[in-house]
Amino acid sequence: MFNLLPFAMIFISLALVLYSIGVWGEKIAGRLHAWQLIFFWAGLVCDTTGTTLMSKIAGSFEFNIHGITGLLAIILMIVHAVWATLTLIRKNEDAIKNFHRFSIVVWFIWLIPFLSGMVLAMTH
Repeated sequence: MFNLLPFAMIFISLALVLYSIGVWGEKIAGRLHAWQLIFFWAGLVCDTTGTTLMSKIAGSFEFNIHGITGLLAIILMIVHAVWATLTLIRKNEDAIKNFHRFSIVVWFIWLIPFLSGMVLAMTH
């Protein structure tokens, strides 16, 4: 059987890097830019791909802290990316300048399943 684990790990790690660049780039810049939006969407794609591969490896969804926060994180990443897209399209300067507050919350929530996945992997 083909080993999916290395690919899942690469995609999850890429998600961390890409999403972090987008979120912290936005925070440092003090406003939302289109280039950050690209990183949000790329991070979402990589996270979804890595999570899908991990699910195939596990064989089923597990109702534990990792599974529930992982699902929540992907949903929040979708909402975040869509909301960021709409914010830039609407060109509301106040929303553009304050969007980083939501971004950082989503990023921290996303870290929960990322870190719990690492812990679970180390304990097995």
